[in-house]
Amino acid sequence: MTDHTAVGVRVALNTGFHAAQARLKILARGGTLPRASEVAYGEGIAGLAELADPAARQTRLADVCLEDLTETEDCAHIALRWEAIAADGKLFTALLADLMLIPAGDQITALSVTGTYWPPPGRAGTGLGQAIVRRYATAVIGSFLDSVARELVHPAGIAGC
Repeated sequence: MTDHTAVGVRVALNTGFHAAQARLKILARGGTLPRASEVAYGEGIAGLAELADPAARQTRLADVCLEDLTETEDCAHIALRWEAIAADGKLFTALLADLMLIPAGDQITALSVTGTYWPPPGRAGTGLGQAIVRRYATAVIGSFLDSVARELVHPAGIAGC
């Protein structure tokens, strides 16, 4: 098994591109993306600890690095990197990815995350087949993407959401 896996998750949003793009600007400036990252990573580590190694529960997301939002008429993009601390105290890159918005119709926008994911080093990341690591990585990224999608379509603070 290689030490990393490619991952890509995409969802369709029932909102226009320009509205989603404006909301993504707000999310990029606030703490929503790092919080969504922490929750998704924490949930994933809990699952991995049950599957592979209870010591994996000690792994924590240490930092979420976001590049500045770049925009064109038909794309909004943020590069992101997750840095984590393994159970042994060593820092490692958990994710290098691109978060992107693109128009997918008049009132539909595609939100995607594509990149490379690394499981924690040590027993938690070894002994698992590539298919299991890919499913695990897809679930973690999918959870992150779902949180971002909810905020883009139903921003916090709007009545009825």
